[in-house]
Amino acid sequence: MKKTLLLAGVACALLSTQAHAANWYNTMTKNTKIYVGADYAFDSVDFKGALREAKEDYNSGIFNIGARMDYMGVEFFGQWGWGDSKDTPDGKLKTNLNAYGMDMYGYMPLGCEGKYDIIGTVGIADYYYKGFMGNQNDTNNHVGWRIGGGAMYNMTDHISARVVGRYAYIGASDLNHVAEVTAGMRYNF
Repeated sequence: MKKTLLLAGVACALLSTQAHAANWYNTMTKNTKIYVGADYAFDSVDFKGALREAKEDYNSGIFNIGARMDYMGVEFFGQWGWGDSKDTPDGKLKTNLNAYGMDMYGYMPLGCEGKYDIIGTVGIADYYYKGFMGNQNDTNNHVGWRIGGGAMYNMTDHISARVVGRYAYIGASDLNHVAEVTAGMRYNF
């Protein structure tokens, strides 16, 4: 009798745990939205050392893919700069800045309809930059952390517009930090 009660108790506990896991999984998949997006970025870059004469303002495009679950999300991105050049006393200095990485997002919906979100973000990125002058070239990459905030307008269930301001600290010998403003669209599946 005792063994039967013990086995029945263990079976109930296992079934209950499995039911809770299935309920959690269904809630997570129901509330998770996958999205893709594209942004325009304006970057103000603080070059130092050999690149200190480089242009400070850059334009770039960003492609991203992410997942959002109610109040939090994760996003992976790739950023490609159009490059620029500047005349210096030593000649024409051509530079370019690219990056890829991951950001964690926090969302705070505003209003009853959920059309607007305030956004906070923190992440990490690998910044790849190059400078060319004549026969000399300086190509480097460094990992830096990023922090920012912004707003998002959810036009429909599938289309959103987002603006984010961000500061990235790289701390390399020739690239200290990047201040960035992005604006773009998202398509939610």
